[in-house]
Amino acid sequence: MLNEWYLFPELLVTTANPASFTTVQGYIDALTATARSQGKDRFFTFITSIAEENAFLASGESAGIGIRLSIDAPARRVFISEAFEGAPGLAAGIDRGDEITAIGTSSASLRNVSDIIAAEGSAGITNALGPNTAGLTRVLRVSRGSTSREVSVTKAVFDLPAVSSRYGSRIIHDGSRQIGYINLRTFISSADTPLRNAFASFRAAGITEFIIDFRYNGGGLISTAELMGDLLGGNRSASDLYSGIRYRPSKSSRNENVFFAPRAESVSPVKIAFIGTGATASASELVINSMAPYLGRNLALIGANTFGKPVGQIALDRSACDDRVRVVAFSSVNSRGQGEYFNGLASTLDVTCQAADDLTRPLGDPQEASIRGALDFLAGRSCTAITLSGPSGNIAGQSQRGLIASDRELLVPDAPSPAQREVPGLF
Repeated sequence: MLNEWYLFPELLVTTANPASFTTVQGYIDALTATARSQGKDRFFTFITSIAEENAFLASGESAGIGIRLSIDAPARRVFISEAFEGAPGLAAGIDRGDEITAIGTSSASLRNVSDIIAAEGSAGITNALGPNTAGLTRVLRVSRGSTSREVSVTKAVFDLPAVSSRYGSRIIHDGSRQIGYINLRTFISSADTPLRNAFASFRAAGITEFIIDFRYNGGGLISTAELMGDLLGGNRSASDLYSGIRYRPSKSSRNENVFFAPRAESVSPVKIAFIGTGATASASELVINSMAPYLGRNLALIGANTFGKPVGQIALDRSACDDRVRVVAFSSVNSRGQGEYFNGLASTLDVTCQAADDLTRPLGDPQEASIRGALDFLAGRSCTAITLSGPSGNIAGQSQRGLIASDRELLVPDAPSPAQREVPGLF
């Protein structure tokens, strides 16, 4: 199937022998090794569960604690970057800014996080937290400032809200100016209605300046990315190209041009600040890249360089065994034909501004460092451009499976679930 569909057929390894591998994923990784070495397929081609992926893409269904973890491996520390509404973690009082200092199956078996990382590396944290099985209980020692407490939390099945009910959509007042703020966690079908509702409120308020917070958004459905483009395209015409989907030459009959289709809720942006990090990937990058030609220097990337995934996958299913192979099969380009941003979007955009991911403040807070940086850009204040090297710059600063968020790395298991692929750091 890779021979027929893979976007880079000339890069497939022809000497890999399937009999030499104990897992399908191991064989796939061998076939795509050359593309991976060139930064074009960094484990983007993979095997997954049809049922689990469909459940997540429809409603965000997952199982676990419902928190997003980031790790500072050299300092041997683990932090909560985000906690999701309706999930066990937030219900137990765990939220952004907390640090997990110990993990155990009971109070008596607690192990210090620093010891776990010293002995087993980042994978030790994944192992200590255990599988994402509903009913599994873990005890965590959680600290914030000088306060420490033990929390017992039992994993459960939950639907991840794509737009937070706490801070996902709001109007920020910056002096006399009104700014529309959206934090989209992931591109799934259930995001469509809250996105429409948010933009309807922005349109009713006459807002023309926006902050789109994609800092942890690992991607998802292109259909939802196209909806977001339409909602941001109130001043675009039906002849304006939003994005072009391009397959390999032998499949060029499937190429598609997607044009803006403004909706009743669409707004007409004058300026947009996109917040990103090394965890910002795929559909998130598609939105930014597609809007860039129409806004030029009135569009900026705030935070850090993005992951660099200008390619998408098709699903090839074997339903009898619940196997779905996601094959890199197409790339996306904007109206200028730009789409080769494998090293992230920072090098392709007219304006970028460095900013930290500030865990000391809630998401949506105008004083949070990245949001403050976005407000500065929208107000015309100067900033320091994002550097293209180092831990918050290009791909040289990113692990193969982990995703950089500021000076920390979102924790992604070696064998992530469908939800963990699209929501990096999810546990």
